Amino acid sequence: MTQLALVIDLNVCVGCHACVTSCKEWNTAGAAGPRGDERPYGADPTGTFFNRVQTFEVGGFPHTQTVHFPKSCLHCEEPPCVPVCPTGASYKRKEDGIVLVDYDKCIGCKYCSWACPYGARELDEQQRVMKKCTLCVDRIYDLGLPEADRKPACVKACPTNARLFGDIHDPESAVATAIREQSGYTLMPEWGTQPANHYLPRRRQEVHLHADELERADNPLKVDGLLPKPRKSEPTLDDASSW
Repeated sequence: MTQLALVIDLNVCVGCHACVTSCKEWNTAGAAGPRGDERPYGADPTGTFFNRVQTFEVGGFPHTQTVHFPKSCLHCEEPPCVPVCPTGASYKRKEDGIVLVDYDKCIGCKYCSWACPYGARELDEQQRVMKKCTLCVDRIYDLGLPEADRKPACVKACPTNARLFGDIHDPESAVATAIREQSGYTLMPEWGTQPANHYLPRRRQEVHLHADELERADNPLKVDGLLPKPRKSEPTLDDASSW
């Protein structure tokens, strides 16, 4: 059976959020939209996103690294969100393995979000239905688009090609090859959900620092000591300005 999925290379993701913004733009106007932002700029912002990028700092100074971790629905082969849905709104397609939500059946009870161990589902406060990544199902099958554009919006937008898309069950596909050759892994396999989306691990980078590299060459405290200072008899900015 075909299983479409994303493979994300954590080694080249730079956390630019191009995938987030392109996903928002495409799906707000597409079949999965609209995606509301009730209070995007307030003290308690809310909004519906299919894809988010979380950033972490790992290690201890001076050997620290920044990790950018994109996360969306993983389109599990055994999705726990499907059997808990009381109306059958959550379902997994047999033809391509994509997990979707039928908005006409969804009652916004949030059972699916509680069942999902990855936190991939969100309630749209405007439509009061649960929403999630669709792998841009309205885009990847659109024959009106050039074949090169029949990919999820996030994949097309990524400037570093950190996101791959294809059938992970096809051993000749780019995604299956990347998983096989670069030790791709899934999130929390102990849950038995068999996530379709995979991640390619970060390669360990050895950084050798010298003592003189831990102190800025342009340290303002040092630069200030070399600056000429006016004599006490000369006028200062305070003498010429009114604060």
